Amino acid sequence: MESNKLHRRFPLGRQSSLAPERPAASASAEEALDPTVRLMYLANEGDLDAIKELLDAGSDVNFTDIDGRTALHIAACQGRSDVVNLLLRRGAHVDPQDRWGSSPLADAMYYKNHDVVKLLEKHGAKPPMAPMHVENAREVPEYEIDPSELDFTNSVCITKGTFRIALWRGTEVAVKTLGEEVFTDDDKVKAFHDELALLQKIRHPNVVQFLGAVTQSTPMMIVTEYLPLGDVRAYLKRKGALKPITAVKFALDIARGMNYLHEHKPEAIVHRDLEPSNILRDDSGHLKVADFGVSKLLKVAKTVKEDKPVTSQDTSWRYVAPEVYRNEEYDTKVDVFSFALILQEMIEGCPPFYAKPENEVPKAYVENEHPPFRASPKLYAYGLKQLIEECWDEKPFRRPTFRQIIGRLENISCHLAQKRRWKVRAPACIQNLEALFRGYRTSPGSRSSHSTTR
Repeated sequence: MESNKLHRRFPLGRQSSLAPERPAASASAEEALDPTVRLMYLANEGDLDAIKELLDAGSDVNFTDIDGRTALHIAACQGRSDVVNLLLRRGAHVDPQDRWGSSPLADAMYYKNHDVVKLLEKHGAKPPMAPMHVENAREVPEYEIDPSELDFTNSVCITKGTFRIALWRGTEVAVKTLGEEVFTDDDKVKAFHDELALLQKIRHPNVVQFLGAVTQSTPMMIVTEYLPLGDVRAYLKRKGALKPITAVKFALDIARGMNYLHEHKPEAIVHRDLEPSNILRDDSGHLKVADFGVSKLLKVAKTVKEDKPVTSQDTSWRYVAPEVYRNEEYDTKVDVFSFALILQEMIEGCPPFYAKPENEVPKAYVENEHPPFRASPKLYAYGLKQLIEECWDEKPFRRPTFRQIIGRLENISCHLAQKRRWKVRAPACIQNLEALFRGYRTSPGSRSSHSTTR
């Protein structure tokens, strides 16, 4: 009889974070209140007084059921921080593991019980093993950074809150940190791994430089160069519409960075989230493409199709090509579509379809509707408007490549520079002509001079 009781399972409430496919089972009151699992039942209910009474009567605070789960596991799953605190004060082991290897801290992270996470960490609970952890020291990536070298003392959030500033070996860097959900979301782990794989391959003046990563401990992080001038989104909010010569200069920086990605060998890189807040300004005022969290490597087929539809949480709908929204196969031309919208925004001074809710914008693109050209036609001189319209063509194969875009923009830039030089020189030329004319009128041999002497 005693042996049978030792093999009881606590079937109520949330289950182990590493066995989430097993739904919470129902149980009779008699089974739930069995003395061997009664402590777990009370932890699930949050009955502090009854828990104290049971422990005072001699119940084992570290009792485990057949799955190796304890009352601390149950309280962590349910988010009962008061129960967790009581159990720890009464001698509960902080890091017991159930049959699946899950600890109370891992369970609290899975169910997003942040107060419990903080409490367990305060009592020395060790975070779960990083998903990319390797057992053999020789397998540790060359880019691995010791997290103790990252100083977040004066850290602030930058670029949509995804990155924050840190000090690394005396240099300010940008650090992207993965949250607790990475332990329970295989898609996020894969996205992190893919982003690292991409960043290691990239070296270009118009692409943000990858410095290293933290993958062998938690939280996992990506470390890149820090660009203190911020992103283009903030710059446009502050400056409004840009002069065409500045917009074209910025567009060339973006196009050069994107051309490098698209012509990357052996596999092209599709950014797929090209928008102003993912384009940063360096100290010299040049632009760099950043944030490759949803980028893709094009395989031999030269096209990509998502396993599931892309959501607005993955990327900004205002800049996404219609083929991505429709969950169709796509290629590098999705970035060209986004580029057209950014270039137009720099000249117009407002985001595409700024009056529409973001989730309504892709429907307009699907219907081949585009943001109107409201700025003066002279701001779109030398074929700039035509280039934008070609870049957002509804047929991806009609859109130019970034190599072609660079050539077009360089020609436009030359025309604008010549026009600017003429504007600068024209007043000086007029002044010189006026001086010559005055000199002619007052010279001894001039007709005006002879008339006055008479």
